[in-house]
Amino acid sequence: MARGGIYKSEVIRARTTLLSRGIYPSIDSVRQELGNTGSKATIHRFLKEIEEEEGGKTGGKVAISEALQDLVARLAERLIQEGEGRITELVAKHAEELDKLQQALSAAQAHSTAVENELLEATSEVVQEQKNHERTAERLRVESLALAKVRQQVTDLEERLAEQETHRQSLEEKHAHAREALEHFRTAAKEQREQDLRQHEQQVQYLQGEIKTLKGSLTQAQLAAADSNKENARLVGELSRAERSLHDAKAELRALQGVQTELGSAQHQVERLGRQVVELEAQVAEQKSRNQTLESARAKDQTQIQELRIELGAARAAVEAQTQLTDKIQSWLKPNPPAPVAG
Repeated sequence: MARGGIYKSEVIRARTTLLSRGIYPSIDSVRQELGNTGSKATIHRFLKEIEEEEGGKTGGKVAISEALQDLVARLAERLIQEGEGRITELVAKHAEELDKLQQALSAAQAHSTAVENELLEATSEVVQEQKNHERTAERLRVESLALAKVRQQVTDLEERLAEQETHRQSLEEKHAHAREALEHFRTAAKEQREQDLRQHEQQVQYLQGEIKTLKGSLTQAQLAAADSNKENARLVGELSRAERSLHDAKAELRALQGVQTELGSAQHQVERLGRQVVELEAQVAEQKSRNQTLESARAKDQTQIQELRIELGAARAAVEAQTQLTDKIQSWLKPNPPAPVAG
């Protein structure tokens, strides 16, 4: 940077050097020889003083009048002053523009620093989001495995439920067949028992009638024997007939005893059938108990299936939430399109 002022001795040395080279010591050449330092007005003033000190020596060498030199010197000084004013104005304007540029540069540097800080924060956030995305992907994988496991459990339970339903239907069919057989057996046994009772009542009524008839005949015979001994022969005959009738009655009584024996056998058969009915009723009760157990197991399976369905719904909701979060993170991670530049 050029220094602010020069000395007269420096101007004299520069002028002497130019003259020794055969160069006219003008203001510009002297200033250039001084390293482009010093104002042109100062250099002109020093040159004028040097020429005045040298007197006529220089005037004899230069073919120009003193008036012309004075006019030229004044013009040169005026031009120098105007040039220096213009230069001062330009320097002030340049300094102002330089100050504005310096302020703009500071603002740009501050903005650049802020942008760099934001970029660092954004990079850190992206790295953190990538880590979160990795953790989310891992959780999604775990949830997917758990969902597949739950689906398999639901499938297994549905298969077990179908098997239990088939087994239950088979048991119900067997139970219905057993009930029908039991009802049929009860109906047949009741009809057989009613038929045996009717036959027994008919036989008893018939024997009671025969006994009543025999009693009447015996009474008449006794009355006839009491009334007259004359009729002994007839009575003997009648007695013989009565004895034969009694024999027949005894035969009928023995037959009646056989019927009673058959009736006892029928009663034993009825008792045996009753025991079979009791056994069948016990089997039916046992079947009902098994059906109740199966119904309880089925209800428990239904409850477990409902719980698994609830867990499945929760797992699906979690997976859907994780998917939405993943999509949102991916949309955050996508690069933003460049903003349009104002024309």
